[in-house]
Amino acid sequence: MEKTKILFVQQEITPYITETPMSTIGRYLPQYIQEKGWEIRTFMPKYGCINERRNQLHEVIRLSGMNLIINEMDHPLIIKVASIQQARMQIYFIDNEDYFHRKFIFKDKNGKFFKDNDERSVFFCRGVLETVKKLSWAPDIIHCQGWISNLIPLYIKKAFKDNPLFNNSKVIYSIYDEEINKTFNKDFPDFIKLDGISDKILKPYSKANYESITKSAIDFADALIIGSPKINSNISSYIKGIKKPVLEYQDEDKYLEAYSNFYNELLGK
Repeated sequence: MEKTKILFVQQEITPYITETPMSTIGRYLPQYIQEKGWEIRTFMPKYGCINERRNQLHEVIRLSGMNLIINEMDHPLIIKVASIQQARMQIYFIDNEDYFHRKFIFKDKNGKFFKDNDERSVFFCRGVLETVKKLSWAPDIIHCQGWISNLIPLYIKKAFKDNPLFNNSKVIYSIYDEEINKTFNKDFPDFIKLDGISDKILKPYSKANYESITKSAIDFADALIIGSPKINSNISSYIKGIKKPVLEYQDEDKYLEAYSNFYNELLGK
């Protein structure tokens, strides 16, 4: 019997960056799911603060080398990989010199939000999906965690909907208390656009902020998980008005089994 496959698209994974509730889930949830017999792939950005030597990252030549065009510029897609030995688990890293070689994650040393964070999100999401295509690996579930993964539901349901690797994938989007008090670039819709994504669909991104991109991710996801005890009140109200499966916040001693059960319910198992 073929194993059920789950793709984890993570914003944070410890020990590669500082431990947070999100990075802890990013570390232990894939391990738990793999130990239950599922087949997994796990991706995160290769932020410049990640020590490649200490964490034994190395480039996967057969997966690297593609160029992604964003803002009318070619950006080489570099794929690196590392292993968490005690978990027998591989992590794939999306890398690019323009977007991910700075020593901070989303803000500079003065706490200022990087102007190109919207482009970085586009590059990361497209990079994950293009790499999965190269792997010829069809996920049953795609679980996205963190705002940087917010475009995955849109891409799966519109730009990649006819790709046989993804046309049966269920997309789960986890929502955290990660408020971003910043409006994204007015050209964000141009960065996002791919075949299958109409101007009407892109309209919410023309004056995008954290709240609007999260609502758009909710619209295109198949199911939602609340990852923090409290989230943005407007987003919380928005979720109450939709008819989609929602897993409410789970304490740290309960979330592994609860998430696993939620996956099975979504797949009708």
